[in-house]
Amino acid sequence: MQRNGPGQGALETPRAAGLAGVVFALLLAATIVLMRLGIPEGANAVGAAGFTDSARRDAVRAALALIPFAGIFFLWFLGAVRAHVGDVEDRFLATVLLGSGLVFTAMLFGAAASATAVLAVAHPAGTTPSLATWDFGRHFAYTLMTDYAMRMAAVFVSSMSVIGKRMGVLPRWLTVVGAVTALLLLFVSSNVPWAELVFPAWSLLLSVHILLVGGRRRRVTLT
Repeated sequence: MQRNGPGQGALETPRAAGLAGVVFALLLAATIVLMRLGIPEGANAVGAAGFTDSARRDAVRAALALIPFAGIFFLWFLGAVRAHVGDVEDRFLATVLLGSGLVFTAMLFGAAASATAVLAVAHPAGTTPSLATWDFGRHFAYTLMTDYAMRMAAVFVSSMSVIGKRMGVLPRWLTVVGAVTALLLLFVSSNVPWAELVFPAWSLLLSVHILLVGGRRRRVTLT
């Protein structure tokens, strides 16, 4: 049986972080679905009366509980992406990739924090929040999520797609999917419900690709 060499740990990092990317994609998709089910009207909801339904409140609370974990796994996914690119990465694009990923995480947490504050402070159990508080919290959270976080996700996807094409670290079909995903996130996600699901879908595809490539590299190294 072959022993682990000095570089064996470096080969394990992309695989472990790639799995984190799969978890992130599933968590973010679940968050979006639960949020859309809890407040299907989105930022255009009329008043807070409809939100007195306990099932809808529970769906939103479940979504908010998942967001911190989605953000944590996204950071590991970001590490997997940079490890996959390796030493050939372009510094300019790598900076844009890293910066957009960090800003996306901050926006994701900000949207969750604002929504949680509205539920916890202005919406005690069995009561309805005031219309002004509800409108502010709803619009603030949705604006952070659909207008800003998703646009940062678009920058993240587009920069990764450009890196993948220029450096040859991604297959052509995945760079094309990334370009389409970036356009949808940039111009469509803020106006079309459920369109933001394209980001976790792209993240899942990229994570699976990183896992497959990492597995092939491990087999070649071990042989």
